Amino acid sequence: MSTLDPQPAAGAACALPAPAPAGAARTWVGPDAGRRLALLRRTRSVAIVGASANPSRASYFVATYLLSSSPYDVYFVNPRATEILGRPVYPSLEALPVVPDLVDVFRRHDDLPAVLQDTLAVGSPALWLQLGSWHDDVARTAEAAGLAVVMDRCLKIEHARFHGGLHLAGFDTGVISSRRSLA
Repeated sequence: MSTLDPQPAAGAACALPAPAPAGAARTWVGPDAGRRLALLRRTRSVAIVGASANPSRASYFVATYLLSSSPYDVYFVNPRATEILGRPVYPSLEALPVVPDLVDVFRRHDDLPAVLQDTLAVGSPALWLQLGSWHDDVARTAEAAGLAVVMDRCLKIEHARFHGGLHLAGFDTGVISSRRSLA
C-alpha cells in the first residue's frame, strides 16, 4: 500500500466540506445521520491511514480526540513513521494486528483507489474519507463490495456530534455573548 505523505493542509480534513472538483459533479449519496451513527456505534477499532506525528495535521488532531474521547482501539498507518502519540505505527493496513472495523483515510485523492483496494484486501467493513475527500468511483466500488462508506465528513466531528462532545474542541462552548465574564 502507498500510505506516504503528503496529507491535507493543517485543518483541511476537519474544515467545511470541499466543493466538487472543477468540472465534476458529485453523484454518490452518502449515508444519513442515522446510518452514520449506527456505523460509529458498531465500530470497535479504527485504523487511521495517513496518520501523522505532526500536531498541526488534521490526522493528529483526530487521533488525539479518538484516543481521549472515544471507546475505539486506534491504530496508525504510515510507512514513514514508527511512533505517534506513544503508539506504534504500521506501514500498511495489512501489517495491523487486527482487521479494523473502520478505515479513516487522510490521503490524497489519487491515492484513494489504492487505499480502497488495501481496505478490501484486509476485510475491513467500513471506509471513511475525511472532510474534503470525495471519490465517487471509490464509494461505488466499496459499496458494491459490501463496505459502509462515508465521505467528506470528519470522524472526530461526527463522533463528537453524536456523543455530546463538540464542546471539547471549542464548539458549543455555551458562550452566548462576545464579552468575557469578569468573574
